[in-house]
Amino acid sequence: MKVVVCVKQVPDTKGGVKFNPDGTLDRAAMLTIMNPDDKAGLEAALRLKDQYGAEVTVVTMGLPKAEEVLREAIAMGADKGILVTDRVLGGADTWATSQTLAGAIRNLEYDLIITGRQAIDGDTAQVGPQISEHLGIPVISYAQKIEVEGDSVIVERQYDDRYHVLKAKMPCLVTALAELNEPRYMTPGGIFDAYNAEITVWGRADLKDVDDSNLGLKGSPTQIAKASDKVRKGAGEKVTLDPTESVDYIIGKLKEKHVI
Repeated sequence: MKVVVCVKQVPDTKGGVKFNPDGTLDRAAMLTIMNPDDKAGLEAALRLKDQYGAEVTVVTMGLPKAEEVLREAIAMGADKGILVTDRVLGGADTWATSQTLAGAIRNLEYDLIITGRQAIDGDTAQVGPQISEHLGIPVISYAQKIEVEGDSVIVERQYDDRYHVLKAKMPCLVTALAELNEPRYMTPGGIFDAYNAEITVWGRADLKDVDDSNLGLKGSPTQIAKASDKVRKGAGEKVTLDPTESVDYIIGKLKEKHVI
């Protein structure tokens, strides 16, 4: 079995975010982590490797520094890492990103593709399903449990206060929730292997069956109107009143804001 996992290097929001003049994230200036949903997807793939001897290939698109998440994935147990990076791919929205990743995956053999549900820097949950559409394969999203039975994948798909059980023939794409599992830690031996591992680097020329009009900022139909860091709240209004006056004051404010 061959499993491809798509991961993304995202800003560590605890350290704050920075923006370029065009509204895109200044990724080179921020601390980064592996996207949590993607990490759960990677763990699911590694468990299939433990159970069935699956070969796990991890793919990421980003700046050259995104190689870090590939080495982390290899240290966890992945077999191969592929970095897709090129200046012409910068500024991509979900459409251009999914076109890029699909173009890279067309070069690979796969039975199952696993992506995270969504990335914490975008929260769109669009890239995984779009990749499946570009590749012409079925997709099961919001996976909270993944099993393989013969040539099929069986997924518990989270849905409100219950779940669906869906079965699909492979090749298939599954998007994983962070709650799917508890990702394993890197091992000392794995870290050593990751340090010495050769990361495959692909650029625009390596993408298969993708038109230039669908790549990068120019190929992104989503236009950013405005971007900013989180707005800090002011100190608010402070008043000192006795209990009776306080009740009247609060009720007055609630009426003013049309809450009551």
